[in-house]
Amino acid sequence: MTDTVDDVDLPYTEEASHQEKIEALQERLEVVEQQNEEMRDRLLDANAENNKYQQKLERLSHENEKLKQSPLFVATVQEVGDQGVIIKQHGNNQEALTEVTDEMLEGIEPGSRVAVNNSLSIVKRLDDEADVRARVMQVEESPDVGYEDIGGLEEQLNEVRETVEMPLKKPDLFKDVGINPPSGVLLYGPPGTGKTLMAKAVAQQTDATFIKMAGSELVHKFIGEGAKLVRDLFQVARDHEPAVVFIDEIDAIASKRTDSKTSGDAEVQRTMMQLLSEMDGFDERGEVRIIAATNRFDMLDRAILRPGRFDRLIEVPHPDEEGREKIFRIHTRDMNVSDDVDYGVLAGETDGMSGADIKAICTEAGMFAIRDDRTTVQAKDFRRASEKLETGDGDEDVSRTFA
Repeated sequence: MTDTVDDVDLPYTEEASHQEKIEALQERLEVVEQQNEEMRDRLLDANAENNKYQQKLERLSHENEKLKQSPLFVATVQEVGDQGVIIKQHGNNQEALTEVTDEMLEGIEPGSRVAVNNSLSIVKRLDDEADVRARVMQVEESPDVGYEDIGGLEEQLNEVRETVEMPLKKPDLFKDVGINPPSGVLLYGPPGTGKTLMAKAVAQQTDATFIKMAGSELVHKFIGEGAKLVRDLFQVARDHEPAVVFIDEIDAIASKRTDSKTSGDAEVQRTMMQLLSEMDGFDERGEVRIIAATNRFDMLDRAILRPGRFDRLIEVPHPDEEGREKIFRIHTRDMNVSDDVDYGVLAGETDGMSGADIKAICTEAGMFAIRDDRTTVQAKDFRRASEKLETGDGDEDVSRTFA
């Protein structure tokens, strides 16, 4: 803090000259200017502090007003009639008849999401939003899998292409003949035989949005939550046409119905009913193709297997010897393989193995070459890898590779 004006003495004595008085006044003027500058800075700081508290006051006032308001609940419009609007509140499934203004009625139709207060009066209309979990399942880009990555499944792949790819790429062919394209494909067979791979390849070929989910992800403990997720899933597909919806492990929600009265079984059946409705409902699905896969075909309910829902039931078995040879060539095309490797012999020695098993053999054979400090994979590496896969053990200890 600088000196105050009172600290500066003015030599107003008779002995003081005019020059001394002028210098004293200049000194006092400098002090006044310094004080003015300091007061201006303090005023700016005070204004900034005041603005901060003003914003805090406005925020607290806004929150206080919100707390004073009645809580709002989400509901769905069931019917719109002359007597009013029938709504169903989410959570407790309570239905009520309520009146709305003519202005509010213009933007409301059956299926609209609305906000209601404690008296179940409609306050405002809400935007239709798909469940965020359904949006997460969307694959933005086409999968990086082509038909050349699939071996030993030519017949099955052609059937899938006829059902999924052809309606998306050549819809006029079905119009000219006068038939509707097949509605869906169900792939069944042992694990690791390439069911998911085929679905990805078809989606990549059609440049369609690929939406993959597992049936177990649709099973929830809250009533109606699984059915809502199914609705949202198909809505996301319709919003991003053309789209391919791939449901893996469909037996989790489409198993045979029993007389069980538990709430868990009832919720699974509600989810399946919603899936059946989406697959064979009154609304057109548009350019949305459905592919499902299961390892337990014997567990599926007959309702989901009837024509109109899955028009193509395609078995995906273990590959034959010719198919196994093609799969070996596919998974070794980027590997440095020795000339002593005979793919025909490898295919004959791997009878009963799936495509996933063969891929594992190729990877393990490469690991054996790395352990021996080689850059070339030899025939003996494939034999050792096959033996290890069959027995679940091997001659080599993986831990010593990193010793």
